[in-house]
Amino acid sequence: MARGGGGRSKKEEEEELRGAKRGYKEAVAEGNREEEARWANVIGDIYKRRGEYVEALRWLRVDFEVSVKHLPQRHLLPSCQSLGEVHLRLGHFSEALKYQKKHLQLAKDSDDLVEQQRATTQLGRTYHEILLRSENDHSAIRNAKKYFKFSMKLARILKEKSPSQKSDFLKELIDAYNNMGMLELELDNFEQAEKLLIQGLKICDDEEVDSYDDARTRLHHNLGNVYTELQNWKKARGHIDKDIQICKKIGHLQGEAKGYINLGELHYRDQNYDDAKKCYNKALEVAKSLEDEDALIEQIHQNIETVTKAVEVFEQLKEDEQKLKKLVRDTSNARGTSKERKLLLDQHAWLDNLIEKASMICAWKKHLEFSKGKKRVAKELCDNEKLSDSLLSVGESYQKLRNFSKARKWYMRSWNIYRLIGNLEGQALAKVNIGNVLDSCTDWPGALQAYEEGYRIALEGDLHNVQLSALENMHYSHMVRFDNIEEAKKMQEKIDNLKQTLNQCEARDTISDYCSETDTEGGCASDNMLDAENDYGQAANNYSEEPDDDVTLASLVHRSGSSSKIKAPKIWSSSKKVDELCDVAEDIRSSSKKVDELGDMAEGTRTVLSRSRADHSVGRKRVRVILSDDESDENPEIVQFKRTSTSPADSMSISDHGANSSRNQDTLQPNQTRDAPCPAEESICSFKSSSPIGHAFEGIGLGASSVGRGSASKSAASGSKFSTPGSNSLHESQNVVGLQSTDADNHFWAFRIGGHLVYLDGRACVHEGAFSIDSLKVEVACVYYLQISDEKRAKGLLPIIGELKFCGKVLEDAASIYYDDQLASEQKCVDVVIDDWVPKRLMKLYVDFCMKSSEAPNKKLLTKLYNLEVSEDEIIVPDCGLQDMSIASFLDALRSHKTIAVLDLSHNLLGNQTIERLQHIFASSSHTYGGLTLDLHCNRLGPTALFQICECSILTNRLEVLNLSGNRLTDACSSYLFTILQKCKALYSLNVEQCSITSRTVQKMTDALHEESVLSHLSLGKNNPISSSTMLNLLSKLASLTRFSELSLTGIKVNKLMVDKLCLLAQSSCLSGLLLGGTSIGPVETIRLTESLSCTSQELLRLELSNCGLTTPDFTQICTNLSRINILELNLGGNPINLEGCDAIQGMLVNPQCSIRSLTLDKCNLGLAGIVRIIQSLSENSQLEELRMSKNTNLESERTIKYDEDMQEVSTTAEQKQCNNPETKNDIAPGDIDFANMQVPDSEDEADNDAHHAISGPHRSCASSSQKNSYSCQIIEELAEALISAKQLKVLDLSCNGLSEEAIQSLYSAWASVPRGDGMARKHVNKEVVHFSVDGMRCCGLKPCCRRDLQM
Repeated sequence: MARGGGGRSKKEEEEELRGAKRGYKEAVAEGNREEEARWANVIGDIYKRRGEYVEALRWLRVDFEVSVKHLPQRHLLPSCQSLGEVHLRLGHFSEALKYQKKHLQLAKDSDDLVEQQRATTQLGRTYHEILLRSENDHSAIRNAKKYFKFSMKLARILKEKSPSQKSDFLKELIDAYNNMGMLELELDNFEQAEKLLIQGLKICDDEEVDSYDDARTRLHHNLGNVYTELQNWKKARGHIDKDIQICKKIGHLQGEAKGYINLGELHYRDQNYDDAKKCYNKALEVAKSLEDEDALIEQIHQNIETVTKAVEVFEQLKEDEQKLKKLVRDTSNARGTSKERKLLLDQHAWLDNLIEKASMICAWKKHLEFSKGKKRVAKELCDNEKLSDSLLSVGESYQKLRNFSKARKWYMRSWNIYRLIGNLEGQALAKVNIGNVLDSCTDWPGALQAYEEGYRIALEGDLHNVQLSALENMHYSHMVRFDNIEEAKKMQEKIDNLKQTLNQCEARDTISDYCSETDTEGGCASDNMLDAENDYGQAANNYSEEPDDDVTLASLVHRSGSSSKIKAPKIWSSSKKVDELCDVAEDIRSSSKKVDELGDMAEGTRTVLSRSRADHSVGRKRVRVILSDDESDENPEIVQFKRTSTSPADSMSISDHGANSSRNQDTLQPNQTRDAPCPAEESICSFKSSSPIGHAFEGIGLGASSVGRGSASKSAASGSKFSTPGSNSLHESQNVVGLQSTDADNHFWAFRIGGHLVYLDGRACVHEGAFSIDSLKVEVACVYYLQISDEKRAKGLLPIIGELKFCGKVLEDAASIYYDDQLASEQKCVDVVIDDWVPKRLMKLYVDFCMKSSEAPNKKLLTKLYNLEVSEDEIIVPDCGLQDMSIASFLDALRSHKTIAVLDLSHNLLGNQTIERLQHIFASSSHTYGGLTLDLHCNRLGPTALFQICECSILTNRLEVLNLSGNRLTDACSSYLFTILQKCKALYSLNVEQCSITSRTVQKMTDALHEESVLSHLSLGKNNPISSSTMLNLLSKLASLTRFSELSLTGIKVNKLMVDKLCLLAQSSCLSGLLLGGTSIGPVETIRLTESLSCTSQELLRLELSNCGLTTPDFTQICTNLSRINILELNLGGNPINLEGCDAIQGMLVNPQCSIRSLTLDKCNLGLAGIVRIIQSLSENSQLEELRMSKNTNLESERTIKYDEDMQEVSTTAEQKQCNNPETKNDIAPGDIDFANMQVPDSEDEADNDAHHAISGPHRSCASSSQKNSYSCQIIEELAEALISAKQLKVLDLSCNGLSEEAIQSLYSAWASVPRGDGMARKHVNKEVVHFSVDGMRCCGLKPCCRRDLQM
């Protein structure tokens, strides 16, 4: 029987009812019990279709009683079915289940599949309704799924068994898809719901179901709800309109009313309040024509009231926004005056007001604008608490806009700052929020883990409300996501106990471990805003004094698919998620249509009930932001005076050719314009006056001096004077050491170690674009060692620094630079905690000899000597700017030190004189045996430097590794190299790359080799010209060596004959490294070589085939051969592989035999599409850890996303449109706090172009209407998804691929969203540099020539 009576008019229905009653009376009069029961059922069905459920129930009971008393059991089937249906519509679930289960049992007893299908459908719908209205019914979800699936199975069987009558059971199958999709919708599985419902429509189209059939309207109704939740307004509108159109056509008034309710909700969410009111009034008009639909009418009335209040709040919002702009202008004009701080506090309170109102009316784009404005104000106030709060609010905005990758990023930033300031409440809230984002992204295990972590933190901080929030989310995960009833019951028990505790301690507020000092500064915010000098306070205060509107607005009825998981007991919906922030102003509840087992029933209506903040476990925790790096997203009205900084001068010593670099600042800085400094005891978040300390350590101001007197210490080589900081007002008993600096813009920090003070420029501790707290500790230790007395220094003990604390907070990499302005301008010190003392004899000797010669110790050299990771016998001091003259004191120290196992003097400016002195040092040493590594690459050595090695018997006896690359040795060194290879019996590694040698020297080296030689590593690359015959001789000789394993011929042209020898070498030797980059070997010869390598069983640690002219046609065979070789590191960069060659690389990577851990594909012209395909293949690869694919796109034609430099803060117009695709799937992504180029997390990428772009939804990269940008957006999304799948990847280089900052941030969010080993995700981004990595893995910084892992 069709839903809605098949389009009968009211007159026809009345006639039908009169006829049915006449038939019933005649049957009673005749005593025909079967006809009596049948007519009672017909009458009840007519009343049911008219919505008169009470009257319908009366007649159906007559049918049931007659059937039970006088008729066979089979006559009970329609009676039980009808009674169960009406009880369900009336919300009598226990009664409905009783009749429906009896219906199912009777159908099973009679083996009636049709009735079984109807009964299971009804049971599924009943349990679904119980799910919507219950708070902790653990079996409702399970039973709803069970019966809906069984119903779908039976519908398929019936359709297949009756091909000639398939139309009889077609609707049952379509309705089964609708029911399953509706259930997935209620469980927030929107994508799965969409698939099921679309499949239902596809069946309708395939089976040519009438376009106005009632089965279609249910599908359109639920699809409208799905797309509304996905914020795809266009598709949602199309399906809702179609639903209404069909309901009108078939005369189904209840469905039509609900369609208008859904359309009203759609307009409401898009802030089209006039259209929303029109839709609700139309729904009300239709609903009033129905009987027994009081709940539906009440729902519509409440929705109209909600929209009315929303209009009022929206108007207030626009007015307050204009006042905020005026307040921003006044603040800008008050720069440098006593009013500035007060106006900033007013701005902050005003933005809180606007954020709250935007949240009430679900204006999430406005919410995002105001949250970012609040973030910038918090930065101005230098208040960590407010800053981290604002970050949380930005995250909430993105979550509501369904941009989950950005939401997680901002929540992670907030969590990191809360962690840094020790705020347990903020940490717990952020974790719960992250869990909600992960749940929305279907990462249910990750979500549960986040909830559990949030609960643990809340438990630690005794935060009852946050505990309740986390527990309810955990309960939801166990019950809904994992179907773990036992765990769900345990969670429910904890929730009940906690609620009981909360009721007993109702007056207790949530405890926070960290309070924002600016909350009470200068009085409360409302007091500040009520100042007589401005007119902003009144409105803000009125906002807090008129709760009625707020409560009404906060009680907006929302769909079950909203992001809130907290369950309101009276709402007829399953509560989905606990909103970690504030469950206010959610979406207007729209009724979901259910399917009748016969196709003629719509679901019971849902009531619209108020929900205020007090109904929920967690009050609104406003977002805070800390270190914010998006300095480019400033509104012209909120623009603040910025400081630009470059690297400051070295803070300890001078190098031979170093010069101090200056740092420019704007003439007016906020810190320098304050009227008076804050009290010394104020916390780190306080807004301080600035008094920059202009002192550094440029050498050895070794004596201790008190503050009251200038230090008359010795001058450094640069002629700088050492003195105490004149601007520091410390007690005279405290010792300080420092170098008077003429650069007042440097940011020098004061460190207190016992009674001593040490001054350093904190910004100098930036390495590879990242601030390093470890580097800072090393410098503090070194400068402190220079400061202590001669007696203490004579012991040679240096401190091992454990922690650096500022105002009780431990400084870490991510946050230390945030305190830079305060540390450099305030009269406060960083307290240094010393864990232990370690002897550093060589460092002591070096300082002593510097003292004797009145030289300043080299800062870089000191920090390298302090290295705690190496022994005293390993002397590794590369890149210290050492010259033959300046190294004198260090060589004297080496002579006294005597024991040397490794000496690395690479990347200095040393000449032959230094080697001569080293020869004397070794010659005078009593250490005559034991291995020695001598690394002298990249200096200024000449050929005669090798003579010193040849003449020292100790060197020739001990030398095992000799690296001379990068020195201009020329062929004049040939005889010396011959002698070294002959005399140095232990030499196994020789590197003479880029030494300007030719065939003559190589032939000499070949002649020196013999069968007993232990040489295993030889690097000859980048030397030209070397003849083919010379190379053939060398390769033949190497093949005869039993231990030879690694060869580098980088840049030497290789021909066919040489390849023959290389193949022979591969077969005769256990090669572990072969570097042929730039040899132009070509694809054909590469195939031959790789085939030879694949025939051996040894492990090839490193194979380099970069710039070898490998092309696509033969590349497939090359990759096939490579997949058979046990390679750990492979370099194919610089070969024109193109997009066509990606299939070959994919095939190699997915091969189970592939063992590659590091793959380089730089400059292969892969394009972004090729990069995506290669990373996608890593989902099936568990070995690859490092992937480098820089310079693979045309920067002009393939630049993906334009990064908007400036951001309109609070004045973007409501008319701005975006072309985002809201239904696009968003990827996760977390991060920490960015500093400069590399940090955890990344730079803020949310800056928008000043008033030209509204803040968009999930992907602002799609904001351009061009197909190019749309394609680029899709590519970035695919790449982000691929990164999430490539979980084993630990280093990724995407430099110089034209990626915008926003695209980089999206990719990094995906990178950081999954665990990658034990390390935390890191990134290094600077200009075109884009490196992602994890702790413990270096993305860059180590020069290729300095790699020690392969002894090359």
